[in-house]
Amino acid sequence: MTTHAIKTWTWVHKWSSLVCTVFMLLLCLTGLPLIFHHEIGHLLGTEVEAPKMAPGIPHQSLDRILDVARAKHPERVVQFASLSEDDENLWFVTLTPTPAPTDDFRSVAVDARTAQALPTPRFDEGFMWVMFKLHVDLFAGLPGKLFLGLMGLLLLVAIVSGVVLYSPFMRKLDFATVRRDRRPRLKWLDLHNLLGIVTLVWFFVVGATGMINTWADLLIKYWQYDQLSTLLAPYKDQPTVPVAERASLQQSLQVAHQQAPGNRLSFIAFPGTAFSSPHHHTFFLKGNTPLTSRLLQPVLVDARTAEVTAAPKLPWYLTALLVSQPLHFGDYGGMPMQILWAVLDIATIVVLGSGLYLWLKKGNPVNEHRRPPAPAAPVPGVGLSPPLAARREAQMREGDALEGRSA
Repeated sequence: MTTHAIKTWTWVHKWSSLVCTVFMLLLCLTGLPLIFHHEIGHLLGTEVEAPKMAPGIPHQSLDRILDVARAKHPERVVQFASLSEDDENLWFVTLTPTPAPTDDFRSVAVDARTAQALPTPRFDEGFMWVMFKLHVDLFAGLPGKLFLGLMGLLLLVAIVSGVVLYSPFMRKLDFATVRRDRRPRLKWLDLHNLLGIVTLVWFFVVGATGMINTWADLLIKYWQYDQLSTLLAPYKDQPTVPVAERASLQQSLQVAHQQAPGNRLSFIAFPGTAFSSPHHHTFFLKGNTPLTSRLLQPVLVDARTAEVTAAPKLPWYLTALLVSQPLHFGDYGGMPMQILWAVLDIATIVVLGSGLYLWLKKGNPVNEHRRPPAPAAPVPGVGLSPPLAARREAQMREGDALEGRSA
């Protein structure tokens, strides 16, 4: 690689890294507790558990479940209802002031067997809620998500440019070399490069999936405009179906299961909400394998007649979104994968922190690149042999030269 090319890639790596580093540090720090959100929830007492009962007790009608939830917050409307991923005897019903997307929500947990409301903590406050909002949108809604998506794009640029520069940097150094006998800044540079190349694939995957996740709202709106608008043409100009005129939700759920047999319910979006139309209950069903359990099959059921209107296949961009979400937080492989994700997250924090340190500690170029006193000549038979000493000296000179370019 020519000197000009190295300077260009160095400039790209330096500025793409500097712009996004602080925000990437924030995302890594907030993402670490989110990896263990269920476990932390149990410790904080924010996880809801259904009471222990004999197995085989039949579930109450879904209409009864909703009546119980509405009674807790009669001034609100139901946006979503879902079965717990960990306990199919537990329904969560989300209620908001209006069907429009909002952070002002209340969740009601209802025992599916007894139709009794359970004590439900607030999910829109507390430590984990703050971590989640900082990680997702910086408390700024869609603009915050898109801004973090831009930072994710700069991160990918920094990773690619770092890989390009790694080869000339290591040309005369052994892999994983950390020169502990040199200046602190040079030791941190070696450690930065080592951890960066070790965590390369993981960092790239997490950065790419995180960037995709920031586009979720826009992708869903595009899907509604591109595909659902055609399916909903017969309902044009019709108002949202009032609650009093809606068919039995339990009956609607049964016909949705008949449309996609063998699938399980993930969640229900009610008429007028972001994931549905003003005229349908939209049932999102999922498969039973590790992969298909992350992919959703929407079934639109007419809210008045309880008849299936459509069961469209999700387009590729929403499939990519659904696959990227659990991969981003390491939700595919249980606790072992969560621990691996946490270790790699901590290593990435060191990479980002060391990169920031290297830039802040550039110091005076004259003093920074002043060579330390030359070591005494090796005594024959003691220490390094002349060929090894010459090789070591060449490595040190090469490291100093590249350190200067990285600054």
